[in-house]
Amino acid sequence: MMQFKRAIIVLLLVGSVFSCNPSVKKNAQEMIIPKPQKIIYKKGYLMLRDSIGIEIGSDSLQSVLPQLVDYLKEEDINIMRNNRNNHPAPVICLRLQDNVPGGNEAYELSISTDSIFISSSSPHGIFYGIQSLRQLIITTKNSRIPCMTIYDSPRFSWRGMHLDVSRHFMPVSFIKKYIDYLAFLKMNTFHWHLVDDQGWRIEIKRYPKLTEIGAWRDSTLVGYYKDRPRKYDGKRYGGFYTQDEIREIVAYARERFVTIVPEIELPGHSQAAIASYPILGCTKDKVTVWTRWGISPYIYNVDDSTFAFLEGVLDEVMQLFPSKYVHIGGDEALKTQWKKSKEVQRRMKKLGITDEEKLQGYFVARIQKYLESKGREIIGWDEIMEGGITKDAAVMSWRGTQGGIDAAMAGHKVVMTPIDYCYFDHYQSKDPGEPLAIGGYLPMDSIYWYNPVPAALSDSDAAKIIGVQGNLWTEYLSTPEQAEYMLFPRIFAMSEIQWSSPENKDYAVFEKRVRSFEPFLKRMKVNYSSHGFSRK
Repeated sequence: MMQFKRAIIVLLLVGSVFSCNPSVKKNAQEMIIPKPQKIIYKKGYLMLRDSIGIEIGSDSLQSVLPQLVDYLKEEDINIMRNNRNNHPAPVICLRLQDNVPGGNEAYELSISTDSIFISSSSPHGIFYGIQSLRQLIITTKNSRIPCMTIYDSPRFSWRGMHLDVSRHFMPVSFIKKYIDYLAFLKMNTFHWHLVDDQGWRIEIKRYPKLTEIGAWRDSTLVGYYKDRPRKYDGKRYGGFYTQDEIREIVAYARERFVTIVPEIELPGHSQAAIASYPILGCTKDKVTVWTRWGISPYIYNVDDSTFAFLEGVLDEVMQLFPSKYVHIGGDEALKTQWKKSKEVQRRMKKLGITDEEKLQGYFVARIQKYLESKGREIIGWDEIMEGGITKDAAVMSWRGTQGGIDAAMAGHKVVMTPIDYCYFDHYQSKDPGEPLAIGGYLPMDSIYWYNPVPAALSDSDAAKIIGVQGNLWTEYLSTPEQAEYMLFPRIFAMSEIQWSSPENKDYAVFEKRVRSFEPFLKRMKVNYSSHGFSRK
């Protein structure tokens, strides 16, 4: 066995005994989500007598130690410091190895009678191996884990969840909790929807009115948005994240190997910004931050001064978020105000643009060029395909699968997030007691059976599908508890289609694995939906 750096931490497990029999093997196979690519069971079992130590093979793995220690404390495992030479005990060994196949997120987890080895080519993979070990400890009955070796790597490079904080603001504490949920299920991307018609949630020092005015609305719609007459609560509502808070959240996510992709919507979904700085709009109207849901008609004008504003905003966004991608929205941009504006029409004529759809293409392409000049890449909703973007732009297909098919065949990288399979604001059961939602029906099994790679694509085009993402819009989710309710347990299914191979799927077995986490969810006080486990 290779020599490891000297000890490090010894963990005292009071009264824990790990053993192995055929039923335990079956349980262990069912207890990890997302399902590993391969598990090989061995004879024997690991028995933790008095304590277990942790050894690391590289200083670069120091970054994952606090997470491992916290997870063990979470399970009421007492921790004591000691030296392995003076206290021989089984050990958890974390080691970097170049020969672990599957990329830097792949890992191997090997449990023998006296040790647990987690190996990967990077700390990222080690972190995911720790998540699998953590889940085995959480879900294995009677603290018994069989000897086994897991060989595991992800199917997709983009494994994401989205959260809208514009319609309803979520506190920093919940954003961190949300990131913890993603890390637990080996997700690596947090798509943060920070601005929209109903609120601007990110501090931009160059433009203080965005949060002084744009972060607050005078009232909020009560009930369903199609109800007539509409009712409002008459209460001022809002909030925003300071740049210091965002730096704190970005650092928190980095420690958990989650990349935050910020979204700054344009050219539509911009009423909060126009309310803050009316010169950005196309009309002379007095504009306030929108108080209801749906699609606002307000849209940015196409003056050079507006692009200067957006570039200034994006400069500060890029200073805060080191992500490769910046999401620029691009969806549901109503063109009525462009059509009616004499200034916009004159601008179109000067640019030689013949219709408003091509004008949106010009708008997005100009922002793309600016971001690329700063070393970033854009990703946007599938409407950005309607004109002007280069192949370097990535496309997020939400209006169905066809947008993703078209984008992949045109050479774009694609993240699949079709509304019928990936929108967590839809009802998850038909139980009459379900809280009010935007509509639609998305039970957990529909997510589980979704294959993000359309059969219509050739192998070369299919390679353009870089991932899949779940979206959580918050028109009807005013609290973190409501957000959790819509997230769990469906997020388990999303993680499975992001990570695991699509072969040999079995929903009944998957549902058992999900149910094995119920005690953990209760203990962690997660407000999950009991209705969401199966169709009703």
